[in-house]
Amino acid sequence: MEIKWTHRAISDLSRRHEFLASVNPQAAAQTVQSLTKAPTRIIHQPRIGERLDEFTTREVRRFLIGHYEMRYDLTGNTLYVLRIWHTREHR
Repeated sequence: MEIKWTHRAISDLSRRHEFLASVNPQAAAQTVQSLTKAPTRIIHQPRIGERLDEFTTREVRRFLIGHYEMRYDLTGNTLYVLRIWHTREHR
């Protein structure tokens, strides 16, 4: 299975790093590293995440990594990382 990151997901990672780095650069690096490794864990069990019913025509799922929610889409043999949020963020 191939992993592809959308522009929005990359932007989410960048935004998260900038926010954390101003307070704790080491925590920022560890958080981003943890979030970027998550899809490699998901590909072994791609349907491990909770399916989101609001996306009826796509297989969009959410997976929790600590205090972060990763949304991903399964299309064929590709896992698309769509978005990443802190669970306390207003979205």
